[in-house]
Amino acid sequence: MTLMDLLVDFASTGQAGPLHCGMPLAGAEDLLGPGRPHPAIQLLGPDIDGYPYSWDALDLVITERHVSGIWIRLWPGSTVTLPPAVLPGAQSYSATVLREELIAALDTAGCRHEINSVLTFGEQSSLRTVPADVCAVFSLPRRNNDVPQRDGYYLDVLHKRAV
Repeated sequence: MTLMDLLVDFASTGQAGPLHCGMPLAGAEDLLGPGRPHPAIQLLGPDIDGYPYSWDALDLVITERHVSGIWIRLWPGSTVTLPPAVLPGAQSYSATVLREELIAALDTAGCRHEINSVLTFGEQSSLRTVPADVCAVFSLPRRNNDVPQRDGYYLDVLHKRAV
């Protein structure tokens, strides 16, 4: 499985491998090992809601000790590593994904998508998949991003939130 396979699968289903919104944090940690809690969780304790636990480029937002959001974060021009339970093979992949590449992969997989006008403005664009309701946010590269096309929009994050 490649990173693009995972991104398309997540965009199509709303699940990142075995992870899904609504599952208990304990179940996610059984699959992934202990996560790195956000500093607010460390300061205020595990019952604070809305903050993520992180595993490399994967963040799980936790509410009432259940997964309420799944975020896959990419840094264009660098590499990304995700837990083997999410992306088997435990290798690093290029985190440089052009908007057109993801859209073509979604189209090939038959995953419907539409422009997300709420998050499309300035130097940023966004789309939302249907019916999984996964949001992709793209932006122009920053000065320090080592990317092949300076005028291309690159994937920054693919995320889903529980309703």
